[in-house]
Amino acid sequence: MQYLNFILDPKNDFLGQTFEYLKICGVSIALAIVIGVVLGVLVSRNAFLSFLAVNLSGLIRAIPIIAVLIVFVAFFHLGLGFKPTIIALIVLGIPPILLNTYTGIRGVDPAMIDAAKGMGMTPWQIATRIQAPLVTPLVAAGIRTSAIQIVATATLAAFIGAGGYGDYIVDGFSVFNYTELIVGGASVAILAIVIEVFMSWLQRAVTPEGLKVQEQAESAKA
Repeated sequence: MQYLNFILDPKNDFLGQTFEYLKICGVSIALAIVIGVVLGVLVSRNAFLSFLAVNLSGLIRAIPIIAVLIVFVAFFHLGLGFKPTIIALIVLGIPPILLNTYTGIRGVDPAMIDAAKGMGMTPWQIATRIQAPLVTPLVAAGIRTSAIQIVATATLAAFIGAGGYGDYIVDGFSVFNYTELIVGGASVAILAIVIEVFMSWLQRAVTPEGLKVQEQAESAKA
């Protein structure tokens, strides 16, 4: 009951912190999707840009997010709060989406594209009817990874005053309030699980039936 009482206590503003956390994560994920997919499409057309993007993505993923937050706050003078948090989380979220978009496009069989051209299909028709259905499941997998990383990491935004569940975790540690600490941690965990389940369903839903049959056949052989 102590956890429920903490959530229902107006002074703890659980609904406000939930809204703030969802806003931080939602905006970050949405912008990471747009930027990641666009960059993935662009770099897939150039060997040098592909090499650069793949290596930079790996480098970015190796940098601790708290370091990225400090860079944007201290060196770019973005101040505290929402803006530097969003930028840092977008930087964290782009690599999985970019890499999966690039891998998906490069993985489309060139013979299939040539056959479509031979049938008289326009570049737009090839992109929307052939490439997009084949690439979308892999892009969805990248979005799934990105979304979970953003949700799990957004608690660090509390260190620069962006609010959300991270406030409960930071405050809970500072004053040894285990109720506040557990509410903050459990809320993040539940949100991450909900997103994981939803994205798993979405990834399956956007997978063409032919690919599902192929995957089942490969699993049966294994």
